[in-house]
Amino acid sequence: MARIGIIGAGIIGSATATWLMSEGHEVTVFEADPDGLPASSGNAALIAVSEITPLANLANLSSVPRWLLDPLGPLALRWTDLPALTPWLLGFVRAALPAQEAAGRKALAYLMKTAVADHLRLGAMAGIDGHLRLTGFLSLHDTQKGLRAGHKEGLLVKATLGHDCERLSSADVRKRVPQLEGNFAGAIFTPEYLMVTNPLDVLRRYQSHVRSRGRLVSASAAAVLQTSDAVLIRTADGNHHPFDRIVVSAGIWSRDFARSLGVKVLLEAERGYNTTYTDLPWNLSTPVGFADHGFIASPLADGFRVGGAVELAKPDTPPNYARAREMRAKLRRYIPGLPEGGVEWMGRRPSTPDSLPVISRHPHDKRIVFAFGHGHLGLTQSAVTARHVATLIAESQPMPELNPFDVRRFN
Repeated sequence: MARIGIIGAGIIGSATATWLMSEGHEVTVFEADPDGLPASSGNAALIAVSEITPLANLANLSSVPRWLLDPLGPLALRWTDLPALTPWLLGFVRAALPAQEAAGRKALAYLMKTAVADHLRLGAMAGIDGHLRLTGFLSLHDTQKGLRAGHKEGLLVKATLGHDCERLSSADVRKRVPQLEGNFAGAIFTPEYLMVTNPLDVLRRYQSHVRSRGRLVSASAAAVLQTSDAVLIRTADGNHHPFDRIVVSAGIWSRDFARSLGVKVLLEAERGYNTTYTDLPWNLSTPVGFADHGFIASPLADGFRVGGAVELAKPDTPPNYARAREMRAKLRRYIPGLPEGGVEWMGRRPSTPDSLPVISRHPHDKRIVFAFGHGHLGLTQSAVTARHVATLIAESQPMPELNPFDVRRFN
């Protein structure tokens, strides 16, 4: 048994704590705002195991200039933040090259192959059940060209993971989701998608389990210190907490800890917006992604959520809730009855330029493990990440299968 300190109580940190406690470790999690709303709380609620295509690819790269001309489109960039974002953007361009994209797809598929089984194991560890439901996913396309491209991508996922895909006409889509009234060419239906009941509720249940079996400390971690006898977390109040092992899973702020430990990372905030309704007289039968616009409409167990898109900006840049309003306006092209109202939210998804998370030991100190950078797939990859972190802590030997997620790739 080891004494383990974890920085961050979002879905990655809480899932990792749960897995480590199940293996008999003594776990303490540090979180500045345990009752806050981290990036994982605003997720579309999808366990998106079919999403193995990195955001960095030639198709997306060719669309970037068009997207950036629309300040409220699928991709926005705060131009005042451009100097700080430039290294990440250059990494994105490199990651979009065909060989790098293919390697990224293979690495993501490796994580996704066990993601659902790992979620079931993690839930059992915490005594949680009934939080997953098989819903499938509809990817809506406005044009026949987009529909063909979506079907091609679906067949590639099928060849890699074995997931089925079905090409549907607009009439077929409306039979499944009668709320969709606007003009579109059709959709690709992937049956293997799951949803959680509500991402925030699931997060709170894992945090509650951490409190009951370990410790969840309401304190801001200020630094990680290395000594010959222990690794220490220094909190903002000046206290030092010694551990045998430390896991850094602090979302976008993980980069500050990594850099203070002499490790280079390319990690920026891929900010997303959403609006959640809890009083609509209707809901969708399955989540729907609007592929040409970069957002998703999700039927939560206790509401309806529309959100997504990407805004690259420094973490402390003020939010632009016009992006949430624009998503609602676009959704009314397809669901005219969507009212105003709802609760708006913005979250800072920690993203790497190659869409691969960091699941890695510190290059020179195996007592420190990094687990961050999951982008918009944090909920999906939380359980499989927790399993791999537990293995990194338990095993002293190198793990070649995790090489694509090694923090050293940014050097």
